Amino acid sequence: MTGSLLLRNARLLDPLTGEYTEGDLRCADGRIVETGPGLTAADVRTEDLRGAVVLPGLIDAHVHVTASTADLGSLSSASPSYVAAQAARTMSGMLDRGFTTVRDASGADFGLADAQAEGLFRGPRLLFCGKALSQTGGHGDSRTRGTHVRDDHQCCAGLGRVADGVDAVRAAARDELRKGAHHIKVMASGGVASPTDRIDSTQYSAEELRAIVEEAEAANRYVAAHAYTARAVNRALELGIRSIEHGNLLDDRSVELFVERDAYLVPTLVTYWALKEEGREHGLPESSWRKVDDVLGAGLAALERAARGGVKLVYGTDLLGGMHRHQNHEFRLRAEVQSPLEVLRSATSTAADLLNLTGEIGTLAVGAHADLLVVDGDPLADAGVLTGRFRHVVQGGEVVSG
Repeated sequence: MTGSLLLRNARLLDPLTGEYTEGDLRCADGRIVETGPGLTAADVRTEDLRGAVVLPGLIDAHVHVTASTADLGSLSSASPSYVAAQAARTMSGMLDRGFTTVRDASGADFGLADAQAEGLFRGPRLLFCGKALSQTGGHGDSRTRGTHVRDDHQCCAGLGRVADGVDAVRAAARDELRKGAHHIKVMASGGVASPTDRIDSTQYSAEELRAIVEEAEAANRYVAAHAYTARAVNRALELGIRSIEHGNLLDDRSVELFVERDAYLVPTLVTYWALKEEGREHGLPESSWRKVDDVLGAGLAALERAARGGVKLVYGTDLLGGMHRHQNHEFRLRAEVQSPLEVLRSATSTAADLLNLTGEIGTLAVGAHADLLVVDGDPLADAGVLTGRFRHVVQGGEVVSG
C-alpha cells in the first residue's frame, strides 16, 4: 500500500514537549494513523528500529532552491529549463539531509512545487513565494551601476522583481499571490549578494510595505522580510511583517517587538560561515564577499539575544550554489548558544507554526503527514546527531533515503 509503513520498537520524540515515548508508529496513505505499543499491520513494510529515535522530518524555512550559483545576478539570464534541472538536484540533496519541507525565500515557483508534489522528481515539500519584491537599487535589483535596462520577463529565472510605488507593489504582490504564493517576500534592507546597496540601508517606504502587508493579509497569507539592521527589522515589525529573515543586527527593541507582534525570526548563520569560507569559489563577486564580515560576527550574538528574550526562532540556511551541502551545519552553529531541544523545535514545531501548517508537519501527532527521520543517537543530548547520516528519511510514509 502506498504511503504505508510500520516502525516498531522506536523512541518517539515529541519536539513540543521534549519527551520520548517508547513504542511503535504506523503510517497509512501518507499520514501517521497510530502510535503505541504492540502495533500490527498486514502487508506493509515493517522496520524494527531496535530503540532508534524517530522524530518529525526537518523543516528549512529559508532556502533558495533555484540558486545554483552564488552569483545571483546571473540567474536571470539562465535558461529556465536548466535552472529547473539544477533545482531538482538541489532538492533531492535536501531530502537526503532530512528536510522533508522547505520554504523558498524567492526564486521557486508553482511549476517546481507542482512537479515535486506530482512525484516528477524527489525532494521536500516546497512552499514558494515566487519572486521577492525589491525597490529600484534594492537587494533584489541585480543590475550593476552601469546597467540601465531591466528585463522583468516573469518566466525567466531570478530571485527578485523590481516594483516602485504603492500601486506597483500592490500589483506585484497580487501577481505573486495569483500564481499561488504561500507568502510574499520583500527586501526591507540592503544585503550581501546585491551589487549597489548598503547593508545598513532601509528599503521601501512605510506606505509601500504597509500596502504589501495588506495584500498578503487579504489573501490569508503573510509577508517575510529580508532585514539586517535593528532600524530595518523594527520598522518591518511595526508595519505588520510576520517573518524577519536574518536579523543579524537586531537590538533589544527588536526583541520586544517580536514578542508583542507574535512574529518570527529566521536566522541564517550557516550561509555567512559558508560564504566566508568558500563563497568566491561558487561565484560570489568580490564586492559581495567583502560585505560578509559586516553580518557574520553579529549573527550568533543576535540569536542569543533573541532566544533569551523569548522570540520565536525558526531554522533557516539561505545557502547558495555548491554550499547547499552545509545545510545541516546550522544545527551546530545554533547549538553554541541554544539547547539541542530549542534548535530542534526551530526546525520542526515552531517552523510548522510559521508556515501555517501546525499539526500537519513538524510533529508525530496522529493525522500529521508521515514525514519522519530515524536517527541513531540522542538529538536532545547532542544537536550534532542531526548533522550526520540518518538511518532512514521517510516522506509521506515511504522510506526515501537510507
